[in-house]
Amino acid sequence: MKKIVVTTKKEDMDKVTKIFGNRFFTSEVKGECAVITSYIPDNELDEIIKKLDDVVDFRFKDSLIEVSSPFFVKSSVLERIEKRESIKGKLPVEKLLESVKIYTSVDFGKVILAGIAGFIAMMGLFMNNVALVIGAMLLSPILGPIYAFAINLAVGDAKDSMKSILNLLVMILFVIAISVISTFILSGVMDIRKTPEIITRLSANPVYVLIAVLLGFASILALSKGVSESIAGVAIAVAILPPAVVFGICIVAFPWNFTAPLVLTLDNIIGLMIGSLLSVLVLDIGPRKYYEKNVAKKFIRRVFYVLVLLIAILTAISLYI
Repeated sequence: MKKIVVTTKKEDMDKVTKIFGNRFFTSEVKGECAVITSYIPDNELDEIIKKLDDVVDFRFKDSLIEVSSPFFVKSSVLERIEKRESIKGKLPVEKLLESVKIYTSVDFGKVILAGIAGFIAMMGLFMNNVALVIGAMLLSPILGPIYAFAINLAVGDAKDSMKSILNLLVMILFVIAISVISTFILSGVMDIRKTPEIITRLSANPVYVLIAVLLGFASILALSKGVSESIAGVAIAVAILPPAVVFGICIVAFPWNFTAPLVLTLDNIIGLMIGSLLSVLVLDIGPRKYYEKNVAKKFIRRVFYVLVLLIAILTAISLYI
């Protein structure tokens, strides 16, 4: 349940109350302003905000739309509404943007966390221990930048979208660097062998692209529905973390095999990006204004074409390695 407080010109009060319709709301006039307060189910929030955005005149200096989550509300009317609303709808775009804001700049704490996850994954690969590899995926923060890329591009913010990809590249390069350094050190004290877990990441089959696209689509879908980031993050980590670590291992231990895990890593990254973009299009995540939607769709279209071209090139390369 969300609480919406709308402050607008008093002559626009009827337009606002009409939007709330038969939903629970209160209204009062304060001087030149009208204040309307309503409580609505989460899954109706996005629709209501869109309609309010069209009728509230923000040229009026006191105009305001405030949304909050009440800690506690006691009302027999609202209790009946909550019982009827068992399906959780998608989160409003403002909340999605707020949730990805931290991924538009490089956070060295998260970069280090990605490096630790990479080291744990590397040890799991060396020991052929699936539990360690899965544990590393749970620890990895790689989902955030992919999520931020899709959401920012969906609203036409190409600048923050590219910053998110830069953040992702920094994390992946750090993971690869940790793998290279650790493998170099460990090769002096132990025999580095190709375990089954490593061997499975030494082939760049084009089918992995399809899997990555589906994972990217499912992850954004899950996050837009309020599913825990740690759960959705495993899908992203499973596609990126192990092949990136294997690439780092191969640079030191098996230099004649490094091309396949590199192509596989790039395939998965681009596939995840394509899947995430498809997801925001299907979910209709984007700006509220019509002209902003057009700009955002142009950005998405251009980026999508570039990503598909890159996938085609990588797929051609994978057929010859």
